[in-house]
Amino acid sequence: MTIVGNFIGGKITHSASNETIPVYDPATGKVARELTQSTAAEVEKAIEIAHAAFPEWSKTAPLRRARVMFNFKALMEKHRDELAALIVSEHGKVWSDALGELTRGIEVIEFACGIPHLIKGENSPSVGTGVDSYSLMQPVGVVAGITPFNFPAMVPLWMFPIALACGNTFILKPPALDPSASVRMAELLKEAGLPDGVFNVVHSSNEDAEQLYKDPRIAAVSFVGSSGVAEHIYKTASAHGKRVQAFGAAKNHAIVMPDADLDATVNAIMGGAFGSAGERCMALPVVVAVGNDTADKLIARLTPLIKALRIGPGIQKGAEENEMGPVVSAAHQKKVLGYIDKGEAEGAKLVVDGRGVKVAGHEEGYYVGGTLFDNVTPDMVIWREEIFGPVLSIMRSTDFDSALKLVNSHEFGNGSAIFTSNGHTAREFVQNVEAGMVGVNVPVPVPMAFHSFGGWKRSVFGALNVHGPDGVRFYTRMKTATVRWPSGQQTVSEFSMPTLG
Repeated sequence: MTIVGNFIGGKITHSASNETIPVYDPATGKVARELTQSTAAEVEKAIEIAHAAFPEWSKTAPLRRARVMFNFKALMEKHRDELAALIVSEHGKVWSDALGELTRGIEVIEFACGIPHLIKGENSPSVGTGVDSYSLMQPVGVVAGITPFNFPAMVPLWMFPIALACGNTFILKPPALDPSASVRMAELLKEAGLPDGVFNVVHSSNEDAEQLYKDPRIAAVSFVGSSGVAEHIYKTASAHGKRVQAFGAAKNHAIVMPDADLDATVNAIMGGAFGSAGERCMALPVVVAVGNDTADKLIARLTPLIKALRIGPGIQKGAEENEMGPVVSAAHQKKVLGYIDKGEAEGAKLVVDGRGVKVAGHEEGYYVGGTLFDNVTPDMVIWREEIFGPVLSIMRSTDFDSALKLVNSHEFGNGSAIFTSNGHTAREFVQNVEAGMVGVNVPVPVPMAFHSFGGWKRSVFGALNVHGPDGVRFYTRMKTATVRWPSGQQTVSEFSMPTLG
């Protein structure tokens, strides 16, 4: 049985504890690998090594750091299929979705390759007589990243390429459910020329991982996960003097107006709701239909498509590829099925029931079928809480204003979308919806790598978002220098506020 180890100081090591936990293939329900379970001492060692590697790496010329990123990008593209196979075998998403995840992650590496330009800072000559002012954007130190199961490659890639390119060292704690992609990327970084100790991967319990947001040698923490944990890490790490970006849960909505192109809208909703089995923080689990006629038409079109979803293992490719794979674990399958039970008990109309799905030859896999509820109301748990599974809820509203009010009333504000052919309505939505990422006739409005990703309200804790310009700001500290080279020594003491004129 393959054991997935830590990556510390430039090499793979297994924990001295000799304890392992199983990593399951969600498609079969069988153990695919085992994961070494690190001790607190091994997390401490990773911090020590990253701290020791920081001075030299931070002083490496940005152009040389960029060249490592260029090499890393090329290696990621070369090994794309290998990485996709690891993602499919541990997460369960279908092959094309795994490739898409890698593509979006590689785009962040591309962005990081421009680091010499991105950290040029500001320059203002002659702010006073013989006085110049300029800024330096310098790395913060050792950075920790704690990432979720739903994107085992892309979410870490949101973080560490920019952090490393800015001159920081990095410690990644990937999810125990699908850890292999992170370790493989660490190996590729070393092959790309990254010095040993600059990037490290540790697999530890949540208790031992607390060192990553409490240790004084850690300067910054990036986290993606549930809102409860995000808030805890934000408060704890901030109290220990660290800068923090912590991204939490989501409940993304799409308003469908009566003038929307229904065929295009339905296709968009299908992908947004059921892609990656709904295990996306930018999934589309709620549709607010304006007018009963709009809702009825959506239900009529969506029902046969959801019933016909091809569900099965993610490893199949091309014409044989399934549209939806399993959810990530037996525990998560139970949780999602429990939400379907709850929605039915609360009085929502269950139009398509995804319970009881069995895939021939993979009967022990963690499958949940596409599920559709109608007449969902704001008092229901299935609206208030993030399900993170292939469950779509239809809510009904009389007009645009009441639909927007409903969307804005939710505690999460990650992403939102509107489907309409009216430019004025779309503009009103973009201006007034309380969400950080907004789509117009786009169901999953994830920004490109050169923009920043982040939500509003309880979907995010911290002032700066991930990747794009905010990512560079987060992983650097600005230092401003005001410089005068006088022709002679100053002969008069100045005790008033200097004006430099």
